[in-house]
Amino acid sequence: MSAVNITNVAVLDNPTAFLNPFQFEISYECLVALDDDLEWKLTYVGSAEDETYDQQLESVFVGPVNVGTYRFVLQADPPDPSKIREEDIIGVTVLLLTCSYVGQEFMRVGYYVNNDYDDEQLREEPPAKLLLDRVQRNILADKPRVTKFPINFHPEPGTSTEQPQQEEAQQQEEAQQLASPEPQTAPLEPQTAPLESHVGDEIKQSAAV
Repeated sequence: MSAVNITNVAVLDNPTAFLNPFQFEISYECLVALDDDLEWKLTYVGSAEDETYDQQLESVFVGPVNVGTYRFVLQADPPDPSKIREEDIIGVTVLLLTCSYVGQEFMRVGYYVNNDYDDEQLREEPPAKLLLDRVQRNILADKPRVTKFPINFHPEPGTSTEQPQQEEAQQQEEAQQLASPEPQTAPLEPQTAPLESHVGDEIKQSAAV
């Protein structure tokens, strides 16, 4: 059983302009007190074919982690458009929210993101030169994909907490599958399930500790 469970993730200010910050209200529960902080990361997948275009938008450590329920807002700057191929800005991509403990990723929430012009005429007849200030970002917040990874929350002193290469390869493969330009055909790993299946109404309403 995991020592930490994400109970709800609310996408704020969505849809919004492509150049606006990302905002997520994250709720989670800790079942066992932990010695170290949790690390939360937000990664924007810039290309489904080439992971070198991925951009880490934010990385924050949150703690202390005692038994209880918590809620906080994670805000991150938008991706740098100069690091994305222009043909990849418009269309469907993926946003990955991950949580790790002492370097071990144990939870990943993936969202499809649809970027398109905010005007119907521009959508039907895209201009030759990209108009970035007219691009709107829409996170498909009602269809998150959640994957859990088993980790050691209480490693012995001197014990390596690096995840096995096989597990890291599995995580990378899943990210590539999720980044498929055809969301309806993206395969799911056995551990993957919609976020809402892990959320109870009574937990959602819990106040932050």
